[in-house]
Amino acid sequence: MRGPQFNICFHGIGNPERQLEPGEEAYWITPQLFSEVLDEVVGREDVALSFDDGNRSDVTHGLPGLSERGLVATFFALAGRLEQPGSLGEVELRALRAAGMTVGSHGFDHRPWRHLDEDQQRREFVEARRLLVEASGGAVDEAALPLGRYDRQVLGRLRAEGYDHVYSSDRAPARRSSWLQPRYSIRAGDSGATVRAILLRPDGVHRTLQRARMTVKRWR
Repeated sequence: MRGPQFNICFHGIGNPERQLEPGEEAYWITPQLFSEVLDEVVGREDVALSFDDGNRSDVTHGLPGLSERGLVATFFALAGRLEQPGSLGEVELRALRAAGMTVGSHGFDHRPWRHLDEDQQRREFVEARRLLVEASGGAVDEAALPLGRYDRQVLGRLRAEGYDHVYSSDRAPARRSSWLQPRYSIRAGDSGATVRAILLRPDGVHRTLQRARMTVKRWR
């Protein structure tokens, strides 16, 4: 297929079952909004869906909604939250795989990956991946950047570790062939109309500005 791809990302759905980090509540949405977004994208081959943070709502709300509509998604889980209250564990990750979903890495501690020392990088990029492979029973070939932050050192290390794709939060259409894939995160204040506006494809000026911002991040 020609043309851009629109990567849409969810975080939490419904009532959280754990204490949220500061500012995180802005990314928790109602089940109704989740359904509205799915209804907007169903049948569109230019949309890819993903979930960050490994919240239990991925299986209580996310998986049923996807399955009802014949949709698939990638679930970027946190290794450091495995089996914790309100988060995914081995049973849930394997259930996602059994339903045709993909499991990716969101790292270990949900911390920005810039300015990490060697031991911290190994924990986030290598150890987290190993634990997620063991828990989910399958390969983990993609990663999502915590809080969307990155620079050339982060991207270089992720390439060296052999991740097939890395996902950011740059709110721009993606080139299908790109290794670094920007995404649109759905927030509590969004609506079906918000998603329709995204899928109308931003004009050339907006797209150029977003690409310029991504270039600055990649090379800083």
